[in-house]
Amino acid sequence: MSATDFETIVGALLAGDHVAALAEARRLKAAGVSAEHIVTNGLEVAMGRLDEKCTVEQFNLLEIMLVGRAVSVVVQDLYPEGMPPAGGRASFVIATLEGDVHDLGKNIVKMVLIGKGYRVVDLGRDCPVEVLAEAAERERATAVLVSGLISPIVPQVRRVRAALQARGLGGLPVVAGGAALKQLSAAELNVDYVAETAFDGASYLEALATEGKG
Repeated sequence: MSATDFETIVGALLAGDHVAALAEARRLKAAGVSAEHIVTNGLEVAMGRLDEKCTVEQFNLLEIMLVGRAVSVVVQDLYPEGMPPAGGRASFVIATLEGDVHDLGKNIVKMVLIGKGYRVVDLGRDCPVEVLAEAAERERATAVLVSGLISPIVPQVRRVRAALQARGLGGLPVVAGGAALKQLSAAELNVDYVAETAFDGASYLEALATEGKG
């Protein structure tokens, strides 16, 4: 199939129309298109176009959430038991740390990464640092992602590195993002990278994963 055969699902995803996107994904699957091809030629293409559109000047949170919901619905239908890493792609562990119950930003990042074909283990919100470190070890994560909307969780973020070191994972990259955390530098948070946006974080992680494979 050519790229034009996936324009309908790409258009539905970018419109945030999860009903139409799901219907088209099912139609493609019934026509013999593999789930991996639907992700690669449909979801990843849609996320790439959204990435290009969502510059700082054009950032539209509602639009991203609607596209994210549509992507999530399609992914859950294609992989009801959980999406495996596509083509040996990396696994990431993500959480909003203990003391913060906001998970909007975390969910956006998760959807962007899933749309790109990565496996994302979501530990939810109000997650203790020790639980995050344990999951990183268990899932053999390529990187750990922490999100924070409120400043009181900054001390928790600074504890992540030590918790990973205690499990022999001191070299595991830690990426932070969210309204409160992006006000500080990576050095101040004791992390490797502070993402300005969900797509910025996803691009950094994608480069990291590609480098790791090399």
